[in-house]
Amino acid sequence: QVQLVESGGGLVQPGGSLRLSCAASGFTFSSNYVMSWYRQAPGKERELVAHITSTGGSTNYADSVKGRFTISRDNAKNTVYLQMNRLKPEDTAVYYCNAVGYFNDYWGQGTQVTVSS
Repeated sequence: QVQLVESGGGLVQPGGSLRLSCAASGFTFSSNYVMSWYRQAPGKERELVAHITSTGGSTNYADSVKGRFTISRDNAKNTVYLQMNRLKPEDTAVYYCNAVGYFNDYWGQGTQVTVSS
């Protein structure tokens, strides 16, 4: 059974940091799966935050998070991370983990991130 389980969300003050984790199981994580983080704020469409290639050799970020967020993966642990620094209130959203392979597209259930004083 394929699972993507996000963790690490919570309430943080503006300027603070959080590290999200996404643990994958049920598929060959390191084999040509691009891993991504998306987010969806209330009343808005889901948007791509960052993605990383299967080997971790290439990453890409939304303009709104460049220089503040870092995506990484540990293929030995079947886990992808999102380090979020200098958080802003507009980063408040549900963050989703996504895995895309040649024929498959998997989603996690999401983790809430709230940035507020």
